[in-house]
Amino acid sequence: MDDKLDKLFHLTERGTSVKTEVLAGLTTFVTAAYVLAVNPSVMSATGMDAGAVFTATALVCFLGTLAMAALTNYPFVLVPSMGLNAYFAYTVVLGMGYTWEVALAAIFVEGVAFAIISLTSLREKIFSAIPINLKYAISTGIGLFITIIGLKNSGLVVSSPATLVSVFSFSGSIANGTFSTAGISVVLFCAGLLITGVLMARNVKGNILVGILITWVLGIICELMGLYVPDPAAGYASLLPDFSHGLAVPSLAPTLMKMDFSQVADLGFIVVAFAFLLTSLFDTVGSLIGLGAKAELLDEDGNMPGVGRAMGAESIATMIAGVLGNSATCCSVECAAGIAEGGRTGLMGLTTGVLFLLSMFLSPIFLAIPAFATAPALVIVGSLMASSVLSIDFGDVTESIPAFLCFVGMPFCYSIVEGISLGIISYVVINLLSDNAKKISPMMYALAIVFIVKYALI
Repeated sequence: MDDKLDKLFHLTERGTSVKTEVLAGLTTFVTAAYVLAVNPSVMSATGMDAGAVFTATALVCFLGTLAMAALTNYPFVLVPSMGLNAYFAYTVVLGMGYTWEVALAAIFVEGVAFAIISLTSLREKIFSAIPINLKYAISTGIGLFITIIGLKNSGLVVSSPATLVSVFSFSGSIANGTFSTAGISVVLFCAGLLITGVLMARNVKGNILVGILITWVLGIICELMGLYVPDPAAGYASLLPDFSHGLAVPSLAPTLMKMDFSQVADLGFIVVAFAFLLTSLFDTVGSLIGLGAKAELLDEDGNMPGVGRAMGAESIATMIAGVLGNSATCCSVECAAGIAEGGRTGLMGLTTGVLFLLSMFLSPIFLAIPAFATAPALVIVGSLMASSVLSIDFGDVTESIPAFLCFVGMPFCYSIVEGISLGIISYVVINLLSDNAKKISPMMYALAIVFIVKYALI
């Protein structure tokens, strides 16, 4: 079996093994499994059935990642976008007044448009047009973006009306009686971060996954000792798997094939579909560049062979999402955790996809892993990806300033796309006004105009 998998996925050629790929896939799943809990919660705000969305989420992750593995043999995982699901629910449906059925139609239309782009030379032109320093900045920015997600999920970094963000207050937690929930969660996160760091320093195999599991077990011990007290109303569930509702898979019927195309010709619908398309396109390009760089899949010119097939897989997954009743997909930044574990081929993605499929039957176990246990992995992976900043040419301000705006824009704007847009617009303007127009490709001009129009219309 190992020999067959080696030939199928070119494991030896990429310096990996079946064991490494499977472990990397498991690590990625554990790190990204939160989407199974978060996505139904967000999408159900529109009136969609949460159980159906959960099943659709698991199926979309499986089918999309299967398409990615089959078409590219790259270690990438496709999941519903945590940014686009919020746009779907809170902007398109609750804000603009469209029904969720119409929003699903927009998702499907966006997937079709994405597929058309993926079949043309435009895909390589967009990917190749981005200058090498911006590519390094994208990888760095994704690392910072992952880090802020991890710190936010852990509870260590909290919002503040005075300073925008602040550090968690332990004394305040003790005073208001929330230490047994929020306070102990932050303590466990810090412990998990240090444990994972030590495991990495000692070169322990599977260090990120082991760190997640140790942190979860420590949480269970704290719950059994009464140090951690579950409070579901406040968002702190029990850390013990709950099998009280059995292993039944929720029905897809409430959302399956519920797309409403009645408003497809409306200008508002077109703007919504365009917003989905633009965000999906550059989320995918940004993630492919950043993750591809860390997986050593880019060639000497900073390009990725077969990028069109990767974008094709993304479009397939998004169309499937619209049919099943889900938000548009994206290349999960959390698969960087699996890449850090050594994942280099589609076998890693296939492993993760199968685990997403099985999660429909074992959701009580997977959903019991808390955010404070997976947050250390995100921070550690973020630090690894941020190392790409060392490759940026800071001696040339026409390169360094756009690169800086790109990688700081992602965490501060909480969006990969916003970071890319800041980088591209500033690159074009600064070089154009500095008599460096020859450095700017026609595609970069086009991309800058598209992003400026986006800010004007959306």
